[in-house]
Amino acid sequence: MGQYRVDFKLMEWEKPAANVRFKAHKQDGRKLRLVEFSKGFVEPNWCMKGHIGYILEGKMKIDFDGKTVVFDTGDGVFIPAGEKHKHKGTVLTNAVKIILVEDA
Repeated sequence: MGQYRVDFKLMEWEKPAANVRFKAHKQDGRKLRLVEFSKGFVEPNWCMKGHIGYILEGKMKIDFDGKTVVFDTGDGVFIPAGEKHKHKGTVLTNAVKIILVEDA
């Protein structure tokens, strides 16, 4: 049996790059992440991973190979995986907090 409750307060922040940090829980082939992007964050490369999530706080724009979509507090995010949906995010406010559910 897996873990039912994920207590992000007890987890350490991981800092994979400048202006971004996250806490992640992996279970049964899925990953739940709490991600914080700081002002100045711009994704350096196209991301082709799929993401499902919810913007807890802040505003960001995501470039989908020339088409830009702005996501704000309270918006849901549903980005399918693959080349057709490649994307790059840019933070528009001081910070963006988002919950993401992804394949592990």
